[in-house]
Amino acid sequence: MNNLLSTIIGDKKEWKAMEARARALPRDYRVVYGEMKSYMWRFTSGDGMDVVAVLKDVLELFEASAAEGRRVLDVTGRDVAAFCDGRLRGVTTYADTWRSALNRAVAAQVAE
Repeated sequence: MNNLLSTIIGDKKEWKAMEARARALPRDYRVVYGEMKSYMWRFTSGDGMDVVAVLKDVLELFEASAAEGRRVLDVTGRDVAAFCDGRLRGVTTYADTWRSALNRAVAAQVAE
């Protein structure tokens, strides 16, 4: 129980620190990061920590790019959804979970 509690508290602290860093980004980066965050949360499954890891990577990329004076759409491209989808490759989504559940249900009922 203590391990679980420590994990939850640690995750919450990390999330709050990430959010503070995001608020410090230039306006265009903040807008895109916020929209990306909303988009990506739609695809998470389980506890969402997989998407948090992706967002952490994006935040680090945005911080570095902003420090270099680059515009956010020069980093993501105009198709921000495609940028997000690329980042989400390899992350288990709800759709993946539903696909697996369907296949297991069918396999269990239609044994060869």
